[in-house]
Amino acid sequence: MDSNSETKSMTSDPSETQKLEPHRGTGSSWLVLVAAGAASLSGLMLGYEMGITSGVLLQLRGVLSLSCRQQELLVSSHLLGALLICLAGGPILDRYGRRCSLLLSAVLVVGGSVVLIASSSLVSLTIGRVVVGMGTALSGTGACLYIAEISPRERRGLLVTLYELMLVVGVMLGFSCSYAFATLPDGWAYTFGLVIPPALLQISVLVFLPPSPRFLVTQGKVEQARIVLARLRGGVQESVEKELIDIRTGLKEESEHRFLELFSTKANLRSRLLTGVTLVFLQQATGQPNILSYASPLLRSVGFNSDSAATLASTGFGVVKVVGTIPAVLLVDSVGPKSFLCGGAVAMGMSLVALGALTLQSHTNLTSLCKSHTISNHTHTPWDLNGTSIDLENSDLFSTDLPYQWNGEESERTNREEDGIRESGGGRPYVKASSLMKWASLISLLVYVAAFSISLGPMVYVVISEIFPMGVRGRAVSVVSAVNWATNLLISMTFLTFTEKIGVANVMFLYAAMSFVLLVFVIFCVPETKGRTLEEISKELAKK
Repeated sequence: MDSNSETKSMTSDPSETQKLEPHRGTGSSWLVLVAAGAASLSGLMLGYEMGITSGVLLQLRGVLSLSCRQQELLVSSHLLGALLICLAGGPILDRYGRRCSLLLSAVLVVGGSVVLIASSSLVSLTIGRVVVGMGTALSGTGACLYIAEISPRERRGLLVTLYELMLVVGVMLGFSCSYAFATLPDGWAYTFGLVIPPALLQISVLVFLPPSPRFLVTQGKVEQARIVLARLRGGVQESVEKELIDIRTGLKEESEHRFLELFSTKANLRSRLLTGVTLVFLQQATGQPNILSYASPLLRSVGFNSDSAATLASTGFGVVKVVGTIPAVLLVDSVGPKSFLCGGAVAMGMSLVALGALTLQSHTNLTSLCKSHTISNHTHTPWDLNGTSIDLENSDLFSTDLPYQWNGEESERTNREEDGIRESGGGRPYVKASSLMKWASLISLLVYVAAFSISLGPMVYVVISEIFPMGVRGRAVSVVSAVNWATNLLISMTFLTFTEKIGVANVMFLYAAMSFVLLVFVIFCVPETKGRTLEEISKELAKK
């Protein structure tokens, strides 16, 4: 693969170039929409992989007799692949272009999914998830940059958030498909395989789409960039020439940037990088990845008493994410990402405080989401109790039922809870978690998911695609994405273990605190980018 592959369709002969010449006055907003839609299929695939995680986890834990650590490994393998590709994604994006990177990522998704379908062991499942993670992460980075660089400035926010809209649709489909195939033999294999059709569709469309005009200019192909811009802007010559001049001027000013300068004070690059890194860190530290990856187990912990009920309830997360993202997509260009981020941070913090308080009052609040792994004798593992293996396919690893034997005071208290009575400080009886409390917990979770979907979910992508100069944008976004996936990986790998140490309620309070930290950070550190070109944003940030 080389950089010429991205433009070969335009350079083969004069007649090919003639085909690309636009007819003056011919609107071609349809081409921008098609290109943005094809790139946004990356969001659909990433969202789908996120959505199927919790449902597939409930199926595979019994089939493969997975321990808590093994479940965390299976969830985290997708994130590990994403982190690995991010470390190499910058050079790929900058050398071969956004479109070629999207093609490569779609191929990785197809290949990894084939491995998953044919898998029969934890090792092969892990490898397949790593490959799929590499594909979805590279495509996510490339898609946002590609959309931002082909879009007119007055529609850039709308089209970039289309990626997030497709992502949440993918999450909804992932939850729904997990539930639909939950009762079928090897249903998890069908669930893994359904991501292949959109990957093949993306490949088939991308081969006919133009590369980013900004990428063409960086490669010295100015005339081809002019042709592409004319196609994208409907042949309005004055608009095309002005935008091309802006791109070339911006690139000339940024041409001296090197990768290491991202960490220097030149043009305030270090400040911009810290802004992007902090945003993605807080995006993960407010808990959203765990809410999705462990949705079904978490719902078990707040009172949904079967796998099927918890999986069905978790599909509501996908629906709410779609509904919450629509206003963000429609209003981002008029309201601006900064306002959405502030409002969303407040709503997330309040809903998490409410969820933590409800969980404290709930009988189902035990020390972890998988405490049933602890069987009567702590010297034995769940898979070797007195020399006899346990059939985990028919047991509930995420059940909120208590272990068979606890010692002393805790055992006595547990027995009283089982009967629905526990004495409080005033001597009044404590009643088991009511149906009202269960549904109140679910509503708090849904409000939290909706607040994230209207703010932190789509708006982080918008801000990150706008704040870096073109000369280092691919590498800068890759660094930010690497931090994003590394944080996600760390949080997801330790979530079950962490809740075992401090309890579900305290985890919710911690996430709430991080939401309010996010609010303060956005108010004081995130620039307003509404209504400005990428070059104008970069010039202003360089002066600060």
